[in-house]
Amino acid sequence: MDSIYNSVGWNGLFSIFITLGFVAVCWVLLQDVKWDQFIRHPRSPRARLLQLFLAIVLGRLIAGFVLDYWNWTTALKWLFVSQ
Repeated sequence: MDSIYNSVGWNGLFSIFITLGFVAVCWVLLQDVKWDQFIRHPRSPRARLLQLFLAIVLGRLIAGFVLDYWNWTTALKWLFVSQ
């Protein structure tokens, strides 16, 4: 029973790091967008907050896809288990 809890714990930690990593990557990528075409004052605190929220949303979406894909590929091994 302890191995199940240990596995769930590691899976949660892996998910946290993947999600935070993709949020950070999205934040860096959003710095290259020319915000002055969309926002009046692109360096204002409100614009930075908007960039942060966009980075969180995009990072979570990409991380969700990657984590889903990871779970699907690890579940494929059960397709070939003989009974």
